[in-house]
Amino acid sequence: MRHKRSLPVVILLMSPAAAIFMICLSISFGTKSISAETIWDAIFRFDPDSVDHQIIQVSRLPRAAGALLIGAFLAVSGALMQGMTRNYLASPSIMGVSDGSVFLVTIAMIFVPSGGPVSLIAFSMIGSAIGAGIVFGIAWLIPGGTSPVKLAILGTIIGTFLSGLSAVMSSYFQISQGLSFWYNARLHQMDPELIKLAVPFAVVGLALAIGLSRSITVMSLGDDVSAGLGQRTALVKGLAILSVVILTGVAVALAGKIAFVGLIIPHIARFLTGVDYRWIIPVSGVLGALFLALCDVLSRFINQPFETPIGVVTALFGVPFFLYLIKSRGGGKHV
Repeated sequence: MRHKRSLPVVILLMSPAAAIFMICLSISFGTKSISAETIWDAIFRFDPDSVDHQIIQVSRLPRAAGALLIGAFLAVSGALMQGMTRNYLASPSIMGVSDGSVFLVTIAMIFVPSGGPVSLIAFSMIGSAIGAGIVFGIAWLIPGGTSPVKLAILGTIIGTFLSGLSAVMSSYFQISQGLSFWYNARLHQMDPELIKLAVPFAVVGLALAIGLSRSITVMSLGDDVSAGLGQRTALVKGLAILSVVILTGVAVALAGKIAFVGLIIPHIARFLTGVDYRWIIPVSGVLGALFLALCDVLSRFINQPFETPIGVVTALFGVPFFLYLIKSRGGGKHV
């Protein structure tokens, strides 16, 4: 028990050093390897005439920072969804939330092509809400629709439909090339300005998640228990969904759909910390950030000199984990 209490504290205290290490690792490796001394100079003594410094500042540093942020956003979203629904298969990519974002980004690119980065983030968040609303709305209308396996199947069906609809629309309006970024989640095309604009939205989403952590712990015990303890379950669920919509919407706006981070990481965090979401949520954010940054680094080595899409790398971990969860836990509703 003491181990469970001390480990999350250690993880959180070590997180800044781990994040800095992952940033340096991400910057160092690529088509061209860069020394630690050059990285230091590029950050603290930037020379605009140096090609290496330009590569670091314009491409690799935003890519590393983006991977850390997106991993944290998706992992926290997954933790909230799993705790709120008591569904061990809940995650933004499986429940159609990410696909809803991509769908509305497609519509925005077609009908509002002159919209700026803020409108892109707004459309992506609205799409997250639409995707979640469709999946959970249908699930509540179907007998037993909220069970983990049925909800996962429903989310996959709706997500595939929205993704297919996005592909058809982008092909018909001849914008497939412009939208390939959101379909393939290419972190190397990270926009530094978009990251800056996304941070305030993400802060709100993360603050909501941390603020709701105690209530999510109670809710994970079941609606009857939480209502018996005087918790306003409808309000908590509404705010939790709002946090998921913000965080997932920002993540998709930054880099497109990335699967399995929100599924895997909350389970690892729960294993390390116990059942208290006051620890699960922040630890999920830290582990999700490090996990996606590590996957991004691995993507550069799997098929050198070409980069493997980040979604393929996360799937290498996520698909076996997904199958393990179904086999080990069956169809019961429990987190």
